[in-house]
Amino acid sequence: MIEYVNQLGPGAPRIGPPPAGTAASVWSLDTTADTVGGYRVQEADAVLDAGEREKAARLALPGHRHRYLASHLGLRVLLGARLGLDPREVTLVREDCPCCGDPHGRPAVAGGGIHFSLSHSGDLAYLALAAVPVGVDIEETPGADAVADVLGSLHPAETAELTALAPSQRPGALARVWCRKEACLKAAGTGLALGLAEPYVGSSPTPAPVAGWILTDLPAPDGYAAALAVAGHQDRDHGRVRGNRA
Repeated sequence: MIEYVNQLGPGAPRIGPPPAGTAASVWSLDTTADTVGGYRVQEADAVLDAGEREKAARLALPGHRHRYLASHLGLRVLLGARLGLDPREVTLVREDCPCCGDPHGRPAVAGGGIHFSLSHSGDLAYLALAAVPVGVDIEETPGADAVADVLGSLHPAETAELTALAPSQRPGALARVWCRKEACLKAAGTGLALGLAEPYVGSSPTPAPVAGWILTDLPAPDGYAAALAVAGHQDRDHGRVRGNRA
């Protein structure tokens, strides 16, 4: 498990040394906050690009819109601080999809310089920055109905593991499985296009090794699970990802 998660609050973030190798800096954000990184969420339109503003406008519920604006504002604040740019000057693009080649793969910074990933669930967002491809995911613990809906879509071994658990233990175990898979799929840029069966990540307290990625669980509040995937080899890095403290 990565040792710590930085907190992105109302003030400007204190950015430490740039991540190198398979190190990653991970930040958490309360997406109900009114101010993020020195910027008011109500004034986020002045910082976000046209695509982000359009997506926010399509969210009908004010709470959902506020959470989206806060998380994307936080992302731009962190990227701007890392790249030495005003958050307004950060240009975000999409890489080509590894499945079909169309430009809807991993989100990226135009010109490179840093890799990033963003995930939000409930009232929290997690953001990760790294020198290599990275994926982060946070998930609220699902209800029993969600477990039943998803159980048959997982890797057969994961389905068997969850089925063997007591019903009260399955939601927490599914949250671990789901966020581990999402972290890997986000890092690879495939998303859920190929389904939920692969990669096998396991439901036990320690993630299973995934070829090409260093997968680790992240600290998360009660009622949530979170995971991080960084491009690399598990045997070379002894299964650890070092966090960068801001």
